[in-house]
Amino acid sequence: MKVIEFTNKGLYCPPADVYIDPWKKVNYALITHGHADHARWGHKHYLCVDSSVPILKHRLGHEMSIQGVPYGEKVNINGVNISYHPAGHITGSAQIRIEYKGEIWVVSGDYKVEDDGLAETYEPVKCHHFITECTFGLPVYKWTPQETIISDINSWWAQNVADRRPSVLTAYSLGKAQRLINSVDSSIGPILTHGAIEKMNDVYRSMGISLPMTQHLNAKVHKNEYKKALIIATPASIGSTWAKKIKNYSLGAVSGWMAVRGNRRRRGADRGFVLSDHADWPGLLQAIAATGAENIYPTHGNTHSFSKYLCEQGYNAQPIETEYGDDNLEKAEE
Repeated sequence: MKVIEFTNKGLYCPPADVYIDPWKKVNYALITHGHADHARWGHKHYLCVDSSVPILKHRLGHEMSIQGVPYGEKVNINGVNISYHPAGHITGSAQIRIEYKGEIWVVSGDYKVEDDGLAETYEPVKCHHFITECTFGLPVYKWTPQETIISDINSWWAQNVADRRPSVLTAYSLGKAQRLINSVDSSIGPILTHGAIEKMNDVYRSMGISLPMTQHLNAKVHKNEYKKALIIATPASIGSTWAKKIKNYSLGAVSGWMAVRGNRRRRGADRGFVLSDHADWPGLLQAIAATGAENIYPTHGNTHSFSKYLCEQGYNAQPIETEYGDDNLEKAEE
């Protein structure tokens, strides 16, 4: 019996009869993290790491059947040992380790190896088979350290304040937005947020995570505040009625995709800041090597070219088609 099978519902573990991040309704789902392409509504029961429970309830409904476990604690299901290990992607993100009869698989979900100061820091997990994302699985993607990018954002914001222009920065409501809020220099001015981001900030704070002060940008906020503020918006909100209330603003886009010339222009941004919650090319190779695995299964990204490269390096690599998204994904719920 195979430990992991690749099915039309998602990654399936037959001996435990559980699915990992399934994209169709199943009885028992192991969830790596709270982003909508990995955690979907409608499963009968969910298992995730403790710090992901409030996030999943916020996104999928408080009446769901869900169990949280601490990082590293083993759960035995039908003789299969299952444990969750930090992925460094966003708060509550995890790699899932599955061990059965001495064979070990690790499903990475999404991950990054750089410590961002907010998400639980990535930890390599030894295994025989490693299912890895490769969203940025090309050599062109090599991230500058976070502190340098944040310094650039602070300088851009401060200059906009001097020019009396609002600073609007796009970021995903779960993970990227809180990472930015936690990292920028809040002494420059107030931090105003889109409603979806502020609701997620409330979830973080309810978990005991301390974030700098933010305020939902609504009708109660005087327009004079806009010119001093860093306004963090979801990508989907740009062009909406909400964003049209902000006049003459400078638009910044924060994404790993900003590393490629032309993406900033396509997003209509004045500035592009290369900051991703996914591993870059060196990070992917570092993570794979640290697992000690010989069998690598790249998913969602440049899977075929990345697999070819890994095979040339001596790995047994096979690309896997999934319905997971990437760093360019923003759901309609935002």
